[in-house]
Amino acid sequence: MSRGLVFPTLRTDVRILNSEFLIPNCIVRAAAAVALVTAVVLGAPAQQRRPDVLLITLDTTRADRMGFLGSRRGLTPSLDAFAATATVFTRAYAQAPITTVSHATILTGTYPPTHGVDELGAPLGAAVPYVPDLLRRSGYRTGAFVGSLVLDPRNGTAPGFDRGFDRYDAGFRLRRPGENRYQTVERRGADVVARALAWRRDVRDAPVFLWVHLFDPHDPYDPPPQNNRRPALPPYDGEIAEVDRLAASLIAAADANTLVVVAADHGEALGDHGEATHGVFLYEETLHVPLVVRFPGRQSAGARVATRVRLADVAPTMLDAVGVAVPPQIEGESLLSLVDAGRAGQAGRTHNLEDRPAYSETAYPRQAFGWSPLASWRADRFVFVKAPRRELYDLVTDPSAAHNLAAARGRVADGMDAELRQFLTRTSSTVGRADSPRATVDAERLAALGYVGGSGSAPMTGVDPKDRIAIANTLHDAIVAVEDGAFARAIPLLEKVTAAEPAMPIAQLNLGVAYARQKQPARAVRPLTRAVALQPADMRAQYELASALYESGDLKGAAAHFAIVAAKMPESADARYSLGSVYARIDRVDEALTELRAAVALEPRHFRANLLLGRILTLRGDKASAIPYLQTAVSVDPSSAEAKQFLTDALKR
Repeated sequence: MSRGLVFPTLRTDVRILNSEFLIPNCIVRAAAAVALVTAVVLGAPAQQRRPDVLLITLDTTRADRMGFLGSRRGLTPSLDAFAATATVFTRAYAQAPITTVSHATILTGTYPPTHGVDELGAPLGAAVPYVPDLLRRSGYRTGAFVGSLVLDPRNGTAPGFDRGFDRYDAGFRLRRPGENRYQTVERRGADVVARALAWRRDVRDAPVFLWVHLFDPHDPYDPPPQNNRRPALPPYDGEIAEVDRLAASLIAAADANTLVVVAADHGEALGDHGEATHGVFLYEETLHVPLVVRFPGRQSAGARVATRVRLADVAPTMLDAVGVAVPPQIEGESLLSLVDAGRAGQAGRTHNLEDRPAYSETAYPRQAFGWSPLASWRADRFVFVKAPRRELYDLVTDPSAAHNLAAARGRVADGMDAELRQFLTRTSSTVGRADSPRATVDAERLAALGYVGGSGSAPMTGVDPKDRIAIANTLHDAIVAVEDGAFARAIPLLEKVTAAEPAMPIAQLNLGVAYARQKQPARAVRPLTRAVALQPADMRAQYELASALYESGDLKGAAAHFAIVAAKMPESADARYSLGSVYARIDRVDEALTELRAAVALEPRHFRANLLLGRILTLRGDKASAIPYLQTAVSVDPSSAEAKQFLTDALKR
């Protein structure tokens, strides 16, 4: 239920500041007196507006690239300066190495088993507490500006994420051959920031919650030209330098009464533990993330908190810091209680007063490759990874997690495994999975985002991802090549993957697509047939197989598979046209006319459907019916000599 707009009084504000930040009472009393006098003199109300909230999420950003976390690469001078005015949480951990899953945790304060977003396309249910929704009910204006299709609620990849937002700026689409990536599947961070700041300038009548997502460091790494001032930077580091610059412009626009949170959703492996990008493993390189919070009034500036914390703690911290009640369903814990320990730590003492165990998971190995999913548990000095061959690492003596101690220290591994099971038992019964139907994100959409596979893309096995990570890297490179149109480069990579993993439908599909685009339809039929056999419900595989069969001369086989696609996707004009086109060529003309009319009804200016429909009617002697379709075809593509010839022929008849 909406509670309306409620602002704390000066007395309430003073009490909160006094208890949370330990400001000396004399200063608190003086500040209250000044505020009260100002209110009387200026005629302002004695109540204050809640602080604004600015949440900046940096996609795919490793903690070890931040100067304020010890990096000497010099990539983040702006964030380093910001960190000196804020509180740094030096041991923050993501709950998943996948963008949508991690952002669901950041914005709900719940773990993946609770919020239910365990993959791209999984909906965020209405029963899960959600920070933008809670803040809007408390009088905030809410805006989200995201940098990629991966967080677009209207394109099937992040359904439900727009709940509670007055403005959710996305609007991405798949890239067609020859189109610019930054005008289709993602936006440069500079564009995202400009949109966000323009919206922020127009909102003056209420406190603001602004979330800005910078996708730039995600692969493919392609830093903008202005980073040429440091041409020696590797591309990934160039992307980090760019988001440092962009975050600075956002922070500079925030006033002193703004709660500013900067966090990465996850990191990037860059070859560590054999993984090229992210999503498969749960090691430090992809889960240890930068997290910096600047509280209103710059309280606790320069504090450093060494206690392990989680991205699940961000949501309750934001609510707590602006005086909005934290719902009991939220599983993270506010970070405010750790701030004093961080301030004391500045004097040379490290404070780990509250060890917060950190749970993380990845279902991506199962969804993309059919391998075993993974879960991890960080507690005390250890990280435990639940896998077919379980893992245990002592991060104090082995910070890079290079030496698996699970066999040598079995009792420790058993104890952490038990803690992990207890945690899952508790969280699984809290809110439950999302109450909306689960969507399947098609392979083409995932490939455009640099991911592999989709829901149920491969049969489940007990394969340990550690044993097959090289295959995952090769498949990633191959799918990126297919997405970029580099089919000749993709084919040998995909042949290698399918030889090692013949039951992986996404590899078979992309191999068939690559052969088909190279004008080798006969060679495309074999892998596409295999892809359909492995996953009959994949309509893209059915469509590509039908097209390859058609191009290789098997018209009846093509018709059978086009019919499957048209039956499953009756609202697709292209599917109906394709089926009609094949029917026309195997003397099923009446059925062809039915499908072509359906295509035109769905898409009145469908060029090929109008052209073929008009031509068939002309040949049948029904020129009166044919001419409007052919005129439409000519108007859609005036340069088509074929359309003009068919129209001329119909008019002569």
